[in-house]
Amino acid sequence: MATQTPHILLVDDCRVDCVVASFTLNSFNIRVTIAGDAMEALEFLDNNNGVDLILTEYCIPDMTGYDLLREVKESPKLKHIPVVITCTDVIPERIIECIEGGAEEYMIKPLKVSDVPRILSYM
Repeated sequence: MATQTPHILLVDDCRVDCVVASFTLNSFNIRVTIAGDAMEALEFLDNNNGVDLILTEYCIPDMTGYDLLREVKESPKLKHIPVVITCTDVIPERIIECIEGGAEEYMIKPLKVSDVPRILSYM
């Protein structure tokens, strides 16, 4: 359940995409923490339980966004956190794999203002 100020963990190694997504989410009074890769994200999640949603790029260093999704959904401590996967590629097999793996949605980047209400509905 979302807290007073929703908190999103943004996992993306592209600095420009992080700036765009952070600016867009901040305009809705959403707190954003950025992790540059899956290992950094998992370390942050291990030490913090105040994340309301994970917004992860599919193509990130160390492992894919799908691999991160699986790690989250297999963890008793983290499995309640909704995950949205983003990517610039529209690959139907990948989209199906992510949704069947537990992702709330597979969104095409860049994040747009019109996407935010949908993201908020998953919290």
